[in-house]
Amino acid sequence: MNDETDGRQLFLEAADLAIRLQNDPANPVSVETIRNWVARSPHHAAAWARVAEIHGMTGKILAGQRTQSTDGKLSRRNLLMGGAAGLAAVAVGSWGVPLALLHARADHITTTAEIRRITLPDGSMATLGPDTAIATLYSDSQRMIELLAGMAFFEVAPNPHRPFMVSAGPVTARALGTAFDVSQDAGFISVSVSHGMVEARADDALPAQTTRLSAGDWATLDPASHLLKRGTRDADQVAAWREGLIVAEQETVSAMVAKIARWLPGRVMLADPSLGRREVSGVFDLGDPGRALEAVVSPFGAKLRTVGPLMTIISPV
Repeated sequence: MNDETDGRQLFLEAADLAIRLQNDPANPVSVETIRNWVARSPHHAAAWARVAEIHGMTGKILAGQRTQSTDGKLSRRNLLMGGAAGLAAVAVGSWGVPLALLHARADHITTTAEIRRITLPDGSMATLGPDTAIATLYSDSQRMIELLAGMAFFEVAPNPHRPFMVSAGPVTARALGTAFDVSQDAGFISVSVSHGMVEARADDALPAQTTRLSAGDWATLDPASHLLKRGTRDADQVAAWREGLIVAEQETVSAMVAKIARWLPGRVMLADPSLGRREVSGVFDLGDPGRALEAVVSPFGAKLRTVGPLMTIISPV
């Protein structure tokens, strides 16, 4: 289905389904109707994801328009007008980068809730978290891994003549004979060391800096302030997601939501950006990711609600 008119029609149908669910969220028939509609083809699924993305990105605008409607309900016109600015930023599943682009660039990629352990060309080991993509860029002089999305734990085979490096956006971690974790969560880039020594360089930090991390040390680059924050935790807590746990120490809600969302189907969106800047600490069980997500946001008076099978929205009570 390449015809632009057909694509527009699917988008309008998806918008109508979203409106029906929004206006009658307790009706199980609406949910089942959406599930059946989405399952009809990949084009239907893409159209629904597009509408769901718009809804999640413009929750406040839509709420305001809904109060101005004559019958107190959401209309297709309000949804389309309120969401027009969000049409260019469409993602699939939990990815923050278009999935097709990641497939084109990645040498290894995982899906929702999938953890995969792989052997790299030099004998080093990488454990990829869910919704994670990496590219391997090896040469005679160096071993470079690019973390395109997600989280990964690396156990490095020693080779003093070929440094092992992992890049994630503006952050590069350089190691020799060590084990460490690198993650990208809602723009926050973190490096945590299990054992050995890692040199983390943050070109985007203010000021640009290089910091040495040993066992238990972690460093996180804040995308808003461009500040590099450091801390220490028990080394055995590094990359605890491999055992089904997320250990947080003064992490932002937005970063925690991004982490846990990798274990949930569809998209998870924060309706209130100010909530994402709050900080949370604790241990969260990934055996029930929905409950873990609730545990992250409930102390701040927020709750989860589902909009069809492909969207979870976190909003103030």
